[in-house]
Amino acid sequence: MNVLISPNAFKGTMSAREAGEIIKDFVEGKFPTVNTALIPIADGGDGTCELLTELLNLEKKSSWSLDAIGRPIPCFYGWEDQLKKAYIDVSAASGIASIEEWKLDPSVASSFGTGMLIKQAIDLGAEEVVLGLGGSATVDLGVGILSALGVVFLDKNGRELTQFSPDYLSKIFHIQKSPGIPKVKFRCLCDVQNTFFGDRGAVPVFGPQKGIQADRIKPYEEICGKVVDQLFQKQKKVFIDKPGFGAAGGIALGLSAFFETEINFGSAYFFEKVNLGNQVKWADITLTGEGRYDDQSAEGKACYELRKLAHDHSKKVLLITSGADPGTQLFDQVLTLPELDFSASDFKIKARKNLGELLDKEFSLDV
Repeated sequence: MNVLISPNAFKGTMSAREAGEIIKDFVEGKFPTVNTALIPIADGGDGTCELLTELLNLEKKSSWSLDAIGRPIPCFYGWEDQLKKAYIDVSAASGIASIEEWKLDPSVASSFGTGMLIKQAIDLGAEEVVLGLGGSATVDLGVGILSALGVVFLDKNGRELTQFSPDYLSKIFHIQKSPGIPKVKFRCLCDVQNTFFGDRGAVPVFGPQKGIQADRIKPYEEICGKVVDQLFQKQKKVFIDKPGFGAAGGIALGLSAFFETEINFGSAYFFEKVNLGNQVKWADITLTGEGRYDDQSAEGKACYELRKLAHDHSKKVLLITSGADPGTQLFDQVLTLPELDFSASDFKIKARKNLGELLDKEFSLDV
């Protein structure tokens, strides 16, 4: 029997690779005659380009950059020299995971550090940048990235604004475009289809987890609206809000004003790059999972798309997750993890232990 092990990240507790290794070790230990293949999956969420770099055996380029509030941070990105293509996660430099909760402040947080990485890749000769949008700490419309690439933002007195200064967006009165702005294409991978504005937009939906207080949601969205008008007027373009513009605080939106920018909902792009379809056809059973499968999962996230792919090939697929949200019943079997106490200091250790115990108690090959 052939078993494909393809979990997504268990957000906040285990990477896709870590979860996959636990599952693989268990299956091989309990069923020594089974053939296994481990291909962790991602969909544009945190760490997508890191995983692509690993699975595609790309060159790793290490570099120091600045985090979302301006502190030095070590990073790396993937480099495909033959195609002159860089694979960069926004979360590598501008991620929310590297910022203490009490320091989260979108009025200060900037994607400038991500822009520094992009600039380095362009200096290497990059003609295309694949940008994983998941896990950002910013709601800056990609203005930080644009600043690193030669777009100059000025205050009402015509002075250039300082990166990571409070209320940066509200201080933008003029925009200048350097003649040295590079010619590069962006392919943005995201795992949500939210537009930037509206009830399901970036500020009301994702802003609170990045530090925007409830009474600041509407004023912050109004400030963003003013900046969007300035960006597109500068380029003499008409702004049309699109699905995916709400990801990563509007990074794809801002980039699209100045650069050729394409949005891909990450799972389809990821599956194609790693030839996951061939592995699903090889497998008799596919095991996948994520921290919590919920209503957003059906918007194209990795576990949802993998279930569709497996069923298209008339193959069984098993889901490991917490909760019992709508949609889980579409899988051939669901193994339900116990809820975690995220306030406990050892919650990551407990998550790994829970996964191992659940497999030992409930997993079988008779799906």
